[in-house]
Amino acid sequence: MPAPIESYALLSSCRTAALVSDAGSIDWLCLPRYDSASIFAALLGDETAGCWSLRPVDPDAVATRRYDGDTFVLITRWESAAGVVEVHDFLPTDDGVEAVVRRVRGVSGTVAMRTQLRLRFDYARAVPWVRQIVDDDEPVLLAVAGPDAVTHRGPRLRATDTMHEGQWRVTAGDVVDSVLRWEPSFGALPAAFDVDAALASTRERWRRWAEPVDRSGPWAAHVQRSMLVLRALTHADTGGIVAAATTSLPETFGGSRNWDYRYVWLRDAALTLEAYIAHGYLDAAERWRDWLLRAVAGDPADVQIMYGIGGERDLPERELPNLPGYAGSAPVRIGNGAVDQYQADVIGEVLVALEAARLAGVAETPYSWALQRALLDQVADEVDRPDHGIWEMRGDLHLFTHSRVMVWAAFDRGVRAVEEQAMTGDAARWRTLRDRVRAQIDEQGVSAAGGHFTQHEATDETDASLLLLPQVGFCAADDPRMLATVERIERTLLRDGLVLRYRTGGNVDGLSGDEHPFLACSFWLVQQYAASGRNEDAAALMQRLCRLVNDVGLLSEEYDTGAQRQAGNTPQALSHLALVGAADALAGHSGRAAHRR
Repeated sequence: MPAPIESYALLSSCRTAALVSDAGSIDWLCLPRYDSASIFAALLGDETAGCWSLRPVDPDAVATRRYDGDTFVLITRWESAAGVVEVHDFLPTDDGVEAVVRRVRGVSGTVAMRTQLRLRFDYARAVPWVRQIVDDDEPVLLAVAGPDAVTHRGPRLRATDTMHEGQWRVTAGDVVDSVLRWEPSFGALPAAFDVDAALASTRERWRRWAEPVDRSGPWAAHVQRSMLVLRALTHADTGGIVAAATTSLPETFGGSRNWDYRYVWLRDAALTLEAYIAHGYLDAAERWRDWLLRAVAGDPADVQIMYGIGGERDLPERELPNLPGYAGSAPVRIGNGAVDQYQADVIGEVLVALEAARLAGVAETPYSWALQRALLDQVADEVDRPDHGIWEMRGDLHLFTHSRVMVWAAFDRGVRAVEEQAMTGDAARWRTLRDRVRAQIDEQGVSAAGGHFTQHEATDETDASLLLLPQVGFCAADDPRMLATVERIERTLLRDGLVLRYRTGGNVDGLSGDEHPFLACSFWLVQQYAASGRNEDAAALMQRLCRLVNDVGLLSEEYDTGAQRQAGNTPQALSHLALVGAADALAGHSGRAAHRR
């Protein structure tokens, strides 16, 4: 059986990420970017797909782990009958160093350690050529396949078939470093770097970044780690914010709802931007806006819902039959077919976030506001177009109510920009369209029988995305329609007290199978409870949700309440930014609803 998803901790260089299990195995690593082909992919199969294990030889050694304060330096403490060691794992944040460092430090006694390195490039489709060399009297393992090369420096490793293994003893005070470094295969052999200096600079960068986050309140530790996760998923060079560090971790174990989340969804990135702004990270907001300007440059009619980390547009979805998938959950996918979908809410999300940046003091440039005007013109051109919705339905198109509200929000932000913020634009046209869309929602998006907002124009079903309506100011949290919607969600979308996105039985998403409660939706319900005066319910649900984080504070996309385990891609930016929003709501911050109409 594979390690549970919640057993994994994240390492990040803010250019790529690795997942290391509580058994000391790095089972997922893509270099040099989050969306590069994997070097370790045991997460989606078994050890033959590539992994790097480092732990005591003693099978009964017990591990506990933590992050080194406000960093992504992971410290795993192994206690055995022979003694105690710590393994310090990190990805250096230094520019130009794409590497994994695993430092073993002896604490007490003498402990025998074992490392096993299985290198598999290109999603386990390429077994590299490996040879031993000596560089400055140091044993170096060099592995090459196609465009990729990695070197291993540290204890000497010996080959056993296509695995390399090493053993050594560590006594109190000993420090033994193992460094795996990536370079293009056509480049020169990379020199060794100063691990002490890299560790110090990596710690300092993380701690300096975390300083502005408010450390008060009962949820402070969770907010702190969640903000760090959002930074860990933001590319240091481009400013692109990926939705998660992984691909194809299943929404249902053994099922086919397995997607690649290593790309930049405009919606998720815009929501992350708002979390950054709410906590004072205006530089991050400005950098993401610059990323947006580059990514969507051209005809606004060609704007996509998602892009690559550098703004790449071509993200075709395909399957990898050589990987069996996590817990047999096939297919394993790279790329994402949702790139070709029309999702009417996306531009609204972007304009809401850019207004928040503007109001927080991020100055508009002539180019940035010109882009927003062009996006508003595009929304106007497609104002009545049915879409795939926030959940990327692969079934029939509809006028999804959440999407319609975000169309309303796009025009609303345009009107306010002109009338309240001295920007230029056709406010009269935008106001007319805004009011027409509102009237359509009132007529077509509310159940005549139940008085609740509906998922789309052709159903009486509800949808967890409707919890976002008060957050963008479409209505008050205590609007009778919202209260009826919450009652309907509580009646039809709660599973063991957590919120499903929607009911899958009606085949609205065009997919087979079921899914588990979606963690972001449950945090949205916390916000709705808090905003409508149900403070005890809000605090109780928040407390339950925060108990679902793993031992180092991470959340995936969904939660299997039956098996009591995390599900879906991890760590999930949307889950963590929703946690931040829920904590802010419980602290009395109005957030996006500050400009309620």
